[in-house]
Amino acid sequence: MRFTLEELTVFLAVVDTGSLTSAAEHLGQPISTTSRLLARLEDKVETTLLRRTTRRLDVTDEGHGFARDARAILEAVHVAEDGLMQRRERLAGPLRIDAATPYMLHVLVPLMPGYRERHPDVELTLTSNEGFIDLLERRVDLAIRIGALKDSTLHSRLLGQSRLRLLASPAYLSRHGCPHTPRELAQHERLGFAQNDILNLWPVRQHDGKQMQIEPTLASSSGETLRQLALNGMGIVCLADFMTAADREEGRLVEVLADATVPVDRPVQAVYYRQSAVSARIASMVKYLAEVLPARH
Repeated sequence: MRFTLEELTVFLAVVDTGSLTSAAEHLGQPISTTSRLLARLEDKVETTLLRRTTRRLDVTDEGHGFARDARAILEAVHVAEDGLMQRRERLAGPLRIDAATPYMLHVLVPLMPGYRERHPDVELTLTSNEGFIDLLERRVDLAIRIGALKDSTLHSRLLGQSRLRLLASPAYLSRHGCPHTPRELAQHERLGFAQNDILNLWPVRQHDGKQMQIEPTLASSSGETLRQLALNGMGIVCLADFMTAADREEGRLVEVLADATVPVDRPVQAVYYRQSAVSARIASMVKYLAEVLPARH
């Protein structure tokens, strides 16, 4: 029985993504190749690993056990490869990183020259998605996420915290006045997130002690778009320090209702999908970010 690493990789991709089509997209190969390699593996092990129905693929009991062993085999190979590269003291190969557009632009991009100086042979690919994504499906090695994590299959490392503040431009405040109580926010333009109520929970104390759930008068799915709207005097916005610190320092945005604001720090985390050991490339980026990022940013 001489199955190949390529066959094991295809099998696990199908298990993790749930379909031949998704597995083929994840691996960047034709569906016919994925199907052929999977069939060849089942022939070699003389066991049905996946049960095919008209709508989906189900993993058999034997398939679950084999998937666990296959992961251990591939993980051992990755660790051996990474160890060899580390012994050569030169990391190489692809590293795909994903973050929301504001964090990518304001934090990660300025830090990439420093990382490239350390590891010039690592092939970086940077992508931006505003919401949480399936790392396997999008072929992402490492993602930076802000806020609480829900996916228990992901490993994570806390990189710091970022405080939320209510902000507006001096031009907006000169035209509309500055609110003095949370209740007065109802009379102002409120820049908020589209279809994401949790991001529209503003950290200001109300008379009942709860934070304020706002209804945006102008909404966007992008935090960077909301920042630009605020800079252009379109209303009051609630954003994290990592994307507005320079605006506040240079006076382009002014904090609103600071005395009524509840200190709320959102966690900034590096997340990655690995079953055990972390690849040297992922570890190198996480280590670098942990070193250069301040605890609160």
